Amino acid sequence: MRARRSSSGLPRAGGGDGPRRDNPLGAAASRRSRVRAWPPATGPKAAAVKERAEAAALRQGVRYRRIFRALLAGIIVLSAGIVLIGTAGLFAETRSRPLTVAEQNRYKQEEIARRWQAWPATGVFPEEVKYLGLERATQYARRVGIAPEAECGKAVDQAVAAVLNEYGCVTMLRATYVDQTASFVFTVGVAVFGDEAARASVTEELALDDRVGVLPVAFPGTLTERFGLEQRQRTGWVGAGPYLVFSTGGYVDGRTRAAVPPEEILHSELWPAAKSIGNQIAYFLADPPTVPPCTQGNVC
Repeated sequence: MRARRSSSGLPRAGGGDGPRRDNPLGAAASRRSRVRAWPPATGPKAAAVKERAEAAALRQGVRYRRIFRALLAGIIVLSAGIVLIGTAGLFAETRSRPLTVAEQNRYKQEEIARRWQAWPATGVFPEEVKYLGLERATQYARRVGIAPEAECGKAVDQAVAAVLNEYGCVTMLRATYVDQTASFVFTVGVAVFGDEAARASVTEELALDDRVGVLPVAFPGTLTERFGLEQRQRTGWVGAGPYLVFSTGGYVDGRTRAAVPPEEILHSELWPAAKSIGNQIAYFLADPPTVPPCTQGNVC
C-alpha cells in the first residue's frame, strides 16, 4: 500500500485521519491545553478567611507590642535603680560628717605647708616682731625690708647649702629687721621643704656651728646697709613644720665678729634678741590652724 501524500507532496507520518505519531499524548498539536487557572475565591467564605488572617496578624502585633513595652519598662526600672543607688552613694560620700583624727592632722599639715605661698610676704615677715630684751622686757623689732625669693643654695653658706639641697629645699625667703634701740640688725631666713620629714632630716645633719647659716641681707640707705658676712656675730636655726627658720645678727655700726671679744659674743643681748625674733617667725608659720569639726564646715 502506498503512503498518502499531503497536498504539499510530502508523505504523512501516519495514514488516515488518526492522531499524529509525533505527539505522545495523542492530541493534535493545534489543540489548546485543557488545564484552567483556579478561579479566585469570592463571596462570604473568602471574606471570613481574610478577616481571620487580619485578626491573627493583629493579635501577633499586639503581642509584640506588649513584649516591647515590657522590655522598655524593665530597662527604665533598671536605669532608675542604678541612678538611685549612685545618688545614694554620692550623697553618703559627700554629706557633711565629723572629721577623723587622721583627717584633722592632714588638714593641719596641708594648711601649714602652703602658708609660705598662700600668705603675702608681709604675713610671713610681719612689720613688727616681739622679742625679749634686757631683763626680759618685751620689745619690738622693726622690719626694714624683704629680699626677693632666692634659691636655697645661694642664700646660705656652702656647708649648709649642701645639706639643704640634699633634702630638696624648695626656696629661701629672707627679711631684715632692726631692734627697738636701733643697735642691732638681724636677717631671718625661711627655708621651705616639701614636708616635715625632710626638714627633720636636715636638722639632724646640720653642724652646730654658729659661724655659718643664712647670708645677711642689707638694704642701702637704711641702718642695715653695713650688715655683711664679716659683720655676722652668730647664726642659728629652729625647725617648725616643713620650715627651717635661720637667724643671724650683727651690730648696726658694722663691727665685725673678729673685732668683738669672744665673751661679748657669747653674752651679748644681741644673740638672745636674734633667736627670739627667729622663734617668733617660726611660731607664726607653724601655729596650728583651727580645724573645722566637719567635712563641710561647722555643721555635720
